[in-house]
Amino acid sequence: MQKVRKAVIPAAGLGTRFLPATKAMAKEMLPIVDKPTIQFIVEEAREAGIEDILIVTGKAKRPIEDHFDSNLELEMNLKEKGKTELLKLVEETTGLNLHFIRQSHPLGLGHAVLQAKSFVANEPFVVMLGDDIMSDKVPLTKQLMTNYDKTHASTIAVMEVPREETNRYGIINPGEQVAKNVFNVINFVEKPPVEEAPSNMAIIGRYLLTPEIFNILENQKPGAGGEIQLTDAIDSLNKIQRVFALNFTGTRYDVGDKFGFMKTSIEYGLQHPEVKDDLTQLILDLSDQIRAEKKPKTKE
Repeated sequence: MQKVRKAVIPAAGLGTRFLPATKAMAKEMLPIVDKPTIQFIVEEAREAGIEDILIVTGKAKRPIEDHFDSNLELEMNLKEKGKTELLKLVEETTGLNLHFIRQSHPLGLGHAVLQAKSFVANEPFVVMLGDDIMSDKVPLTKQLMTNYDKTHASTIAVMEVPREETNRYGIINPGEQVAKNVFNVINFVEKPPVEEAPSNMAIIGRYLLTPEIFNILENQKPGAGGEIQLTDAIDSLNKIQRVFALNFTGTRYDVGDKFGFMKTSIEYGLQHPEVKDDLTQLILDLSDQIRAEKKPKTKE
């Protein structure tokens, strides 16, 4: 059995939901307090035991490469000034076995994953989307890898979402439960109308796939939004080999829109040693202010 060693992180999107900030800045470099969102994804891969990571980029994404490259001038400056803690933070982003490739045309997630065919070769691999930051005792990517060790089959991470939001996700039609939090899947549907969704179990941005997915993606016709949809390809893969769904029970932070990004920043900030106390006090002060503004005024 082949070991899962490689991960693919698609990062070629235009980031239109965060304009104008993303006009000249990669969305994946927007910081949650002091850490770019893509660094959370890379750290999850490293903690799971992934050895090689391919980041699929596009135009205006060069800062991602620079972030994970060494900066000798900065490192020397921090070392000379005895700023060992800051130096340690900077060094955490270097020395990783990272590779980069460009997706020249934004033709969808499936097309972005297809760019990794030569990198992956004939091995199982993980796809990790940057819009979802996952938190659990065992990294979600590691959970998928553990299930692959048992089943030797593709496994897709899912999570229950409100029924009225099913048209925003790839949705599974679950079959029988075969192990704790693991299900067979009858079929996968990309962004179905709410009234047609087969369940409220949504794909949440972590996929462990076998290399047979590439042959399917090469012949995949455009789907929802006129793009090559990874969900459609996975549905086709499920017809020729088993694809499982793993129901994630940890915490998912959706940083793909403004409110989700702000919510994640606040929750992460409440755990950050440098800002948690001041942030907690600010929230308490703002809560008192809002309550005071909403309190009905008494007649004099």
